[in-house]
Amino acid sequence: MAFNPIPLNLPAYPFKITRKEEQLYIFDEIRKKHLVLTPEEWVRQHFIQFLILERKFPKSLIQIEGGLTLNKLQKRTDIVIYNTSGERIMIIECKAPSVKISQSVFDQAARYNSVHKAKWLVVTNGLKHCYALINHLESRFLFVEELPLYPSL
Repeated sequence: MAFNPIPLNLPAYPFKITRKEEQLYIFDEIRKKHLVLTPEEWVRQHFIQFLILERKFPKSLIQIEGGLTLNKLQKRTDIVIYNTSGERIMIIECKAPSVKISQSVFDQAARYNSVHKAKWLVVTNGLKHCYALINHLESRFLFVEELPLYPSL
């Protein structure tokens, strides 16, 4: 059964959504291709637009589904943000709206970030967003209410 998109706690964006037979597809402007519209992809595409349009993140510094190896297992990070020097500065874990943002979900993203060592960690289900600034030397998180604009990161 196809996913029926729901409103999220993010601005509405004019996505290019197409239907092929019974399946909906959404156009990903970063990867320049149509993807099956799943609940998680709905959140990811909204958050990408939020980053670009509201928080002024350059499209060229956004990577979708970056690979990483964790405990000899191949994993994927939903969104990785780089600075202009090519350093990873933020990882973003997107979940379906039905997935509660719990400690275990945040811990999963933190484990991924133990490889990336980004200074920002974001977890979102489209309804709730958790933004954390990470001090790797002291192994501490500082949660913030709002994601800063890209130029101030």
